[in-house]
Amino acid sequence: MKRIVLVSGDFVRTGGMDMPNFALAQHLANCGNEVDVVAHRVAGELEAHRNIHFHRVAKPLNSYLLGAPLLDRAGRRVARNRGASDARVLVNGGNCQVGDVNWVHYVHAAYQPHETHAYSRALYAKARIARFLNLKHERSALHLARIVVANSERTRRDLTTHLSIDATRIRTVYYGIDATRFFPPSEGRRAELRRQFGWPVRPQVAFIGALGDRRKGFDTLYDAWSTLCRSSSWDADLVVVGLGAELPKWKARAFSDGIGERIRFLGFRRDVPDVLSACDAMVAPTRYEAFGLGVMEALCTGLPALVSADAGVAERYPANLARLLLADPESSSELQFCLKNWREHADDLCGMTREHSTTLRSRTWEVMASEIGQLLN
Repeated sequence: MKRIVLVSGDFVRTGGMDMPNFALAQHLANCGNEVDVVAHRVAGELEAHRNIHFHRVAKPLNSYLLGAPLLDRAGRRVARNRGASDARVLVNGGNCQVGDVNWVHYVHAAYQPHETHAYSRALYAKARIARFLNLKHERSALHLARIVVANSERTRRDLTTHLSIDATRIRTVYYGIDATRFFPPSEGRRAELRRQFGWPVRPQVAFIGALGDRRKGFDTLYDAWSTLCRSSSWDADLVVVGLGAELPKWKARAFSDGIGERIRFLGFRRDVPDVLSACDAMVAPTRYEAFGLGVMEALCTGLPALVSADAGVAERYPANLARLLLADPESSSELQFCLKNWREHADDLCGMTREHSTTLRSRTWEVMASEIGQLLN
């Protein structure tokens, strides 16, 4: 068994990169390895695991930006101290300047964030500083790496195109899924959840993402949805899960435009599996998505999920679901067409998605973690 050092901000059971890192740490420890976890926060079951040694790193003012240099310093220190025992080290992107295995969940060089009017002068300054540092640390850390793990072929291409990483050093490993939490519900279960949430019986479409720098494309979705709602034939409601600087603006705009009852803003939710199980579809017109775990969770729940064709998760779509892929995430008219096509063929698309969910759910977090663990040998 090996000594392994893992460096990331959080190892918890949430979305984004947190759940993949949690799953990897748990798998490596369960296999008998001694695992040093360098992070701001870990889930209780990891902290209590006999094979996991948690090195807590401060996060001043609860800011990842202020905590970043502390995480880098702590990761390098633990890696250096464990070096005598031939430890392997896995970092994430530019978070720690150690040249062993680097797992990339997001390529900063591949996307220029959209600044919005919801940003104050201070937020503008913070965003610019964060981007400068992210680009600098990402490039240097990835060129140090012995092996680079990409979460999709999209990410692999971005690494070679934007950062000139040698393709022979890159391995693509797709995310897994918790099949015990994300699975197609029965009609009775869906109806019961809607009753608990107080939702109407008409179709519900989910959007999950921060309402901040517009990467997730909610502005495109809002334009499409507001147009669709002008027609009496459009009978679906939009369910929005997420926080962000623009949330108050979108709430006010929906009320002003007279569609406040057709868009339900739920804010942050811990019961995302239940929210998805209560819905009929998902939409994600993202401008950049290295993978898209939320979309895969929706697919595993049996929801037809409309997503940008260049998102990493789109690589997991079979040919019979290609009509759910958006060629242009900026196009409100294309999104309207795809939403109307979903509504017209909802039963067929739902059936095909449920069938495909069986394949997706067979790739568990354990499978993913095992593949990455082999790269640490």
